[in-house]
Amino acid sequence: MRPYTLAAAGMLGIAVLTLTACQTSGNVATSVADAPITIATLPSSDDPTKVNPIDAFVKMLEEETGREVEVTDVPDYLSVVEAIRTDHVDIGIMSGFPSALAVNTGEVDALLAWKGNGEPVSTCVVKADSPINTVEDLKGKTVAFADQASSSGYFMPVYMLHEAGLEQGKDYTSIFAGGHEGSFAALEQGQVDAACTAVVLTQKGAPIFPFAAGEWRAVGQSPAMDVMGTVLSRQSLDDETRTLLEEALPKVFSEENAEALGGLGSFTGLDVVIAPDPSIFASFAEIAAIAGVELKDLK
Repeated sequence: MRPYTLAAAGMLGIAVLTLTACQTSGNVATSVADAPITIATLPSSDDPTKVNPIDAFVKMLEEETGREVEVTDVPDYLSVVEAIRTDHVDIGIMSGFPSALAVNTGEVDALLAWKGNGEPVSTCVVKADSPINTVEDLKGKTVAFADQASSSGYFMPVYMLHEAGLEQGKDYTSIFAGGHEGSFAALEQGQVDAACTAVVLTQKGAPIFPFAAGEWRAVGQSPAMDVMGTVLSRQSLDDETRTLLEEALPKVFSEENAEALGGLGSFTGLDVVIAPDPSIFASFAEIAAIAGVELKDLK
């Protein structure tokens, strides 16, 4: 179910998110077993013709845990982190970089992590008739990124461009589209020359990826990531719920559920680490610094 939406006033470590919704987990008179599990997530499309992967996820998690699941929509990745950090929700599902930022604060736990599979994470998409054929051709162009905390839609492609000798703000112009769908729309409408995104999203096709075969080309590939995604949790989460989620989430993210989970299905089939040590995120520091983010400063 989707009972409310939170509004963001800024970004983690840069500004403060003001959360106005009532906290479910801290003010209930009922027992833990009766309390809903709360999750913060970015809103999905409201198009009734499209299957909402969050709805599918909620149904599966409710079946595995026997608990009601409530979803809170927030506007960006770092707002998910802030909702967890301030105890407004129990968990959030994040990609590697925002997870590294969150865990580095010392105020958010990694409940479980999905290890990388050694495959390239990101690419930049151009229209089929574009004169851009290589990453180097993006010099002087306008590039759409998903979100300033997106692993596949920002950090990894920025690193890919850096490795090709192109620096953000100097050699190309960046815009942030608020999500992968927004960057695809900007490219489709001719507002940008390229949209950088996750390789896996280009493989999923419609409705997630709007371009048909022959309408687009991929330019470049980023390296792999050691951690593809993480389920973050508030540190005050009770042991009963923590254990329940550690057992249920790997079952929800089984390969047989990949199609129903849509974009979230990119985590299915990956090796899972329960309660990972923060050191698992060490490899993210160098790439984050290239994007102008120092993990140590985000306390």
